[in-house]
Amino acid sequence: MKKRNAAPAGALRTWGLYLLALTAWVTVVILLAFLSAMFFGAFVWQPGPAYDLLNWLGDNVMLVGMVAVLAGWIAISWFFIARPARRLEAVADAAGQLARPSEAPIVLPGAPELERKLNAAREQALADARAARDAEQRKNDLVLYLAHDLKTPLTSVIGYLTLLRDEPQLSPELRARYTSIALDKALRLEDLVNEFFDITRFSLSRLELTLQPVDLRRLLEQMVSEFAPVLRERDMACTPDLPEPFRVVGDPDKLARVFDNLLSNACHYGDPGTEITLTGRMDGGTAVVTFANRGPTIPPEKLERMFEQFFRLDGARSTGTGSAGLGLAIARALVQAHGGTVTAASADGRVVFTVRLPAGAP
Repeated sequence: MKKRNAAPAGALRTWGLYLLALTAWVTVVILLAFLSAMFFGAFVWQPGPAYDLLNWLGDNVMLVGMVAVLAGWIAISWFFIARPARRLEAVADAAGQLARPSEAPIVLPGAPELERKLNAAREQALADARAARDAEQRKNDLVLYLAHDLKTPLTSVIGYLTLLRDEPQLSPELRARYTSIALDKALRLEDLVNEFFDITRFSLSRLELTLQPVDLRRLLEQMVSEFAPVLRERDMACTPDLPEPFRVVGDPDKLARVFDNLLSNACHYGDPGTEITLTGRMDGGTAVVTFANRGPTIPPEKLERMFEQFFRLDGARSTGTGSAGLGLAIARALVQAHGGTVTAASADGRVVFTVRLPAGAP
C-alpha cells in the first residue's frame, strides 16, 4: 500500500513546493515594491532621467509588478516543470537503451543513483543476452552430437541387418557374429536415447532429495559388483577400500547415480588392463570418496570444464562410449544438492575424482 501511494505523494509534494515558490515570489515582489517606494521616497530628486524613470515606475507600479510576477512564474515553472521534463526524456532515452543494450555505459547527469541502477540493469541484460547465446549454441551443439552419435551405430545396425537379409547362405557362426554386433549397436542407440532423456529431465526438473541414512560402503560395493561385466570386458579391476561404518544422510537413488556416473567414467576412459582405485574415509563430519584410474593426463584448463553440460574431452572417444557429455554435470549437481563437492585432478597419467559429502542432512 505504501508503494502504491508513493508516486501520488511525491507529485503532491512537488506541486506544493511549486505553489509555495510562486507565493514566495509574489511576496518578494510586493515587499520589494514597498521597500523601494520607502527608500527612494526619502530623497529629493531633481528633474532628469533618473527622476523620469522613478516617476514612470511610480505611475505604473501595478504593470511593473505584474511583469515581475510573470517573469518569476516563467522561471519557477521552468525549474519545476521543464527541467524535470527534460530529465524524464533523458531517462526515457536511457531506458530505451535497455531494449538494445550495448557495452557503452548509460550517462544521466544529475541523477547518479538512477544512472547506477540503469547501468546495473544494462549489465544484467547483457549477461542475459550472452547466456541466451550460449544456451542456443549448446542446443545447436547438442543437435550435432545427437545427429552424429545416432548415425554411426544406426548405420552399423542397418548394414549388418542388411547382410543377414541378403546373404541367406551365411554360416551359423558368421550369422551369430553379425547378430551380436547389430545387438551391441542397438544397445548403444538405447543408451544414447536414455541419456538424451536425462538431458531433458536434468534441464527442466528441480532436484528434490528424499533423505534417509545411507550405508556408503554397501552402496559402493554393490555398484562395483554391478560393473563386473564392464570391468571384465576392459580387463580392469576395482577393489573398494572403504571404512566401517561409512554412512551419510542423503538420497540413496541420487547418490547411486553420482557414483554410477563416476565409476562409468573411470571404466570407459581408464587404460585397459589397469586397476581403478576406490577408497573412502571420514574426515571429521565429512565422508570422502575417491575414484582414481590410470589414463591420459587431462590438461588443467579442461578439468573444471569436465563438469559442464555437453562438454566432452575427446569427441571421437566419447562417441564410442555413447556419451553426450552430461554424466559429470549431473553428478556435480546431485552432489551439490547434498551440500557436498566433487572435484577432479590429473597428473602423470592418473585421473582422480573426489566426492565430499556431509555426514548429516544438507
